[in-house]
Amino acid sequence: MLPIVLAAVSAIAFGAADFSGGKASRHADPIAVTVVSQLLSVPLLVVLVLLVPGTPTVGDIAWGLAAGVAGAAGIMLLYRALAGGMMAVVAPITAITAAVVPIIAGLFTATFPGGPALTGAGLAVLAIALVSLGEGGSRRAAPTRLVGLALAAGALFGVFFTLLGQADESAGMWPVAAVRTSSIAFGLALAAGTGVRLRLGRRVLAWAAVTGLLDAAANALFLGAAARGHLSIIAAIAALYPASTVLLALVVDRERLRPVQVAGLGFAAGALVLASI
Repeated sequence: MLPIVLAAVSAIAFGAADFSGGKASRHADPIAVTVVSQLLSVPLLVVLVLLVPGTPTVGDIAWGLAAGVAGAAGIMLLYRALAGGMMAVVAPITAITAAVVPIIAGLFTATFPGGPALTGAGLAVLAIALVSLGEGGSRRAAPTRLVGLALAAGALFGVFFTLLGQADESAGMWPVAAVRTSSIAFGLALAAGTGVRLRLGRRVLAWAAVTGLLDAAANALFLGAAARGHLSIIAAIAALYPASTVLLALVVDRERLRPVQVAGLGFAAGALVLASI
């Protein structure tokens, strides 16, 4: 039961972090938002490592470093997509893809995901199509570019979940520290290569701070859940994070969805449930 609870709380934190990061990225480059938010989360990571110490192996650190690069790239793509103003569409597409990747990865391991999970993967494809639909020729249709960014971000998040889930429970929070180390290094290198400045306005900086703290907490919760539960199940539950992103978008930004998109969200929920069986 504990792994399920940890995964569910991580989903809430991931979703709120994505909403905050999307808001910040409407006024600043997603690369800058990602790097600054993660730098601001370092003090929290230090506390987590001290509170949950461990003895990591070289493999645990390596999994964390690799996951950090995938996660950082996914976050940058997601924030760019969320900045398009259609959070209630982008977030579910990203989450479904993120949930399906660990299931597919399970096909190549000793743990077969099972019929219900594979059915959920198929249902996820239908959900993606419905969620991204709008009226013919309507501006309310999700642009192909946003859908593509959401799919790419989701695939990278799926890789992130799969890689971080390989770390052993005895490693404590060190894999999460490794995640942040490589993601910050990746972000700084990308910012330097593209000429992106890391200076953010006061309001954007506040959103970035909230984003970084929530994301770090979510990573720690996910690691704790994955170390104690079945990765395919934990990843699928953690991928429920759009619930909080969409809720915040509907309440704060007053976004609206068409009936067909609401149906798509229903299929998305079904897909995630089946993926957890």
